[in-house]
Amino acid sequence: MSERGRANHRRSGVRVVGLHTYPIKGCAGTALTTARLTPAGLAHDRSFMVTDERGVFRSQRRDPLLAAIRPEVADDGRVLVLRAAGADALRIPVDVDAPRRPVELFGRPFRGIDQGDAVAGWLSAVLGTASRLVRVPPEHDRVTDGETPGTCGYADSGALLLVSRASLDELNRRITERGAAAVPMERFRPNVVVDGWSDPHVEDGARDVRIGATELAFAKLAIRCAVTLVDQQSGERAGPEPLRTLADYRRVTDAGVAFGAKFSVRRTGDLDVGEAVHVDRWADAPVSA
Repeated sequence: MSERGRANHRRSGVRVVGLHTYPIKGCAGTALTTARLTPAGLAHDRSFMVTDERGVFRSQRRDPLLAAIRPEVADDGRVLVLRAAGADALRIPVDVDAPRRPVELFGRPFRGIDQGDAVAGWLSAVLGTASRLVRVPPEHDRVTDGETPGTCGYADSGALLLVSRASLDELNRRITERGAAAVPMERFRPNVVVDGWSDPHVEDGARDVRIGATELAFAKLAIRCAVTLVDQQSGERAGPEPLRTLADYRRVTDAGVAFGAKFSVRRTGDLDVGEAVHVDRWADAPVSA
């Protein structure tokens, strides 16, 4: 990170301006004003997953209509409500006692608690293909990789995704300069959005982060995929941005471009929009903006 970015952090308040959880992997997120941070990330984040009949996870990469399904966790996690345009809302009790079934996430085997035929039928009708819904079992023991290992539910990798507004502003400046439309933050499905850094991609160099009583440790950069091409309101693919522009200046490897950073949870607690963000340790960012 540049000295200007570090000075800006010390001089002015860097604060949380957005908290988002995604109860069902690949489905719409929920904006929160306060959230409980657990060892696996924000409470209920990616605690459910849609699979095909073989147990292989469904993703917006292949099933973009997942984005149009809007889940709501109610009654402290004991009830799940699903909504989608053109379908009646479905309310189901969350089953934590049903038999476990094998599921597959990026080729890795895990277990999931099947949530029954009613929600399977609802999802199959909305998505137009046979689907099941599973929940992370209490005994789920997944170790994530990166600079700081941690755990998570059914997220791709990493407990928490943090992105700064300055990073999105820089991306959209470049996108609009080439005559394309700016993209919203929701394309990147962050858990925590922060504001107050003047430089973009300052989050790349943050290693030890405190927000309120919680503590985060850097795991790795977030490598972006075709999910960012999906309109998160309609569930339709929307064109080449932002990946086309990110490829111009944020390429990390031959396989991908980076936007945002993933963190493991060192200390749990409550997070609130408006809380100050403190970075206690920095490292050189691996990608220049």
